[in-house]
Amino acid sequence: MRRESRRTSRPHASSGFLNLWVREAERGETEGRKPRPVAVGVRIARPKGEDLLVLFPITSQPPSPDRFAVEIPEIEKRRAGLDATLRLWIILDEYNQDILGRSFYLEPEPPLGRFGKAFFLPLMKEFIARRADTRGVNRRR
Repeated sequence: MRRESRRTSRPHASSGFLNLWVREAERGETEGRKPRPVAVGVRIARPKGEDLLVLFPITSQPPSPDRFAVEIPEIEKRRAGLDATLRLWIILDEYNQDILGRSFYLEPEPPLGRFGKAFFLPLMKEFIARRADTRGVNRRR
């Protein structure tokens, strides 16, 4: 069993993760193709310390206009420990769910960095408002 620190899994932290896109899961794939940064969006406390994480992928591929995605400003890329020279987006209309402490996909500490609350919290409020239009992949074992 892997153990991740609380720092790795705090909301608005960025960490490495083997993200599985919804389209890949729908084709029967079970493993992410490559490690990528993700934003820890939500952490839900559960019994026995097996907290549920909601993880949003970060990509350098421009999303289509119909996607719920936000380009990451340069200052936020720096705070999150991401490459500030690349254009990067947080994809918010799809996510992975995983269990802290049992994840085989979340890279252990240290986190890459953290997004500022002023940037990230409004995104989470909008995610909650649009929750019915989002899709997730359950990575829990």
